[in-house]
Amino acid sequence: MTVHTQTLRAVAGIVNSVETLEGAGFLVRRPFPKSSFSAFDPFLLLDELGPINLKPGQAKGAPDHPHRGFETVSYLLEGRLEHKDSEGHSGILSAGDVQWMTAGAGVVHSEMPESEFARTGGRMHGIQLWVNLPQRDKMIPPRYQEIPAAQIPVAQTEDGLVTVRVIAGEAIGAKAVIETQTPIIYLHVTLQPGGRLVQPVPKEYNAFAYVLDGSGAFGAEQERGEDGQMVLFAQDGEEVAIANSADAQQPLDLLLIAGVPLNEPVVRYGPFVMNTEADIIQAIDDYRNGRMGRIHA
Repeated sequence: MTVHTQTLRAVAGIVNSVETLEGAGFLVRRPFPKSSFSAFDPFLLLDELGPINLKPGQAKGAPDHPHRGFETVSYLLEGRLEHKDSEGHSGILSAGDVQWMTAGAGVVHSEMPESEFARTGGRMHGIQLWVNLPQRDKMIPPRYQEIPAAQIPVAQTEDGLVTVRVIAGEAIGAKAVIETQTPIIYLHVTLQPGGRLVQPVPKEYNAFAYVLDGSGAFGAEQERGEDGQMVLFAQDGEEVAIANSADAQQPLDLLLIAGVPLNEPVVRYGPFVMNTEADIIQAIDDYRNGRMGRIHA
């Protein structure tokens, strides 16, 4: 297949992660938000938990907390998590599972290590992405989409060197089963040494790659990106190119994420993301007065 260079997006910048504590005190790597880079419309946050080997009783989670006005996407690579919410919803996430939670008008939920995993310990690795909702959808009813690992479409390039798990959007002829409120691409890409992917991304989408492991070449100029870095793509083409060198010592493992920017005002206060300060004050009042419900034991 001939690829015309002028269609390939350039790399607009590289963002390094910072380490920060979340929930009950677990460490995450976070490329954004941070003081120098607060958001990448329509995305609000990306956290990588682990990979970490936890001793028995060492695992921590995020006890009861509210959300309003956006979506949380939890993607578990290793370990087991248990979640509950104020809508009476509960479940277990295992390796490879995805939970796409549209908080909308508001929900109180908890994400904790599954009890047996917490007791025995083990390896934990997970990703959480926050996706903003457009103003028209800020107050829609909460909704969950839980996709077990076996139901997430997997595609491969003809040479077998690139494998893509399609969480949202499409890649190599495979289409995601998750429905999104705004058009979004969310791909988990693994490139073996010598592997190369050219992924269509509509020009109006903001797009980035987050490197989970290894290092590789990104964009039209083949800029270097490595473990823990976020690679930002310019909006100057309709394809994103990613390659792992033929002499690489390990696979390149990354997330490729893109979405249509909302171009709306963003006012955020902790777990609430709205369009005005008045909306935030209302959210705080609703939560304090129990109008978002509570989790029953």
